[in-house]
Amino acid sequence: MEMNRNEQEKTIISERGQDVIRIEKACKSFGQQQVLKDVSLFVPEGAIYGIVGHNGSGKTVLFKCICGLLYLDSGSIYIQDKEMHKDIDMLNEAGVIIEEPAFLGNESGFKNLDYLYGIRNKRNREHIKTVLEQVGLDPNSRKRVKNYSMGMRQRLAIAQAIMEDQKILILDEPMNGLDKHGVEDMRKLFLELKERGRTIVLASHNKEDIDVLCDHVYEMEMGVLSQIR
Repeated sequence: MEMNRNEQEKTIISERGQDVIRIEKACKSFGQQQVLKDVSLFVPEGAIYGIVGHNGSGKTVLFKCICGLLYLDSGSIYIQDKEMHKDIDMLNEAGVIIEEPAFLGNESGFKNLDYLYGIRNKRNREHIKTVLEQVGLDPNSRKRVKNYSMGMRQRLAIAQAIMEDQKILILDEPMNGLDKHGVEDMRKLFLELKERGRTIVLASHNKEDIDVLCDHVYEMEMGVLSQIR
């Protein structure tokens, strides 16, 4: 007997045990404005998924819901088979860039990362130096973060996202403020992370970033997510 649509969806979901991130019919509204409309997305381990869309299309709201910063009105989000706001409250085991990170402006980039890394890890200053070098920042610089250029701040944000070597990266416009050289460096870094089995979901306005980096591409338009590649 032929399965109905609901049974088919349940079968597909049960067969996708390898998905690191699973979003099922996510809906979110603010007042009368529906920002996410039945959004579903399945992201397997070791892949880079890109989401494109205009400002206000719902990308950042979706990312905040994935991270547990916002509650869905309906639908579900699973991270490694744990349901957000039921099994876990926040996505702590991930590197995240959403909007501009809050750094200590009067401290150097090194001191900022050293402090943040030490909150959940034993202090490892050599590791922090290596991470800063990975993103193209001088670990020995005493320059205060408040005097950083936009590109330097973005490199520091990326360093913060990757410093704990998390298996999941959620990156909202990670190339913001970077010059051509910086973009090339970060593309190379993200592809290296993918080769190491990291799962990356990123939003970018830059079509070339998406073309170079992403295994699959989705478009967000007025809260509706559609696969385009």
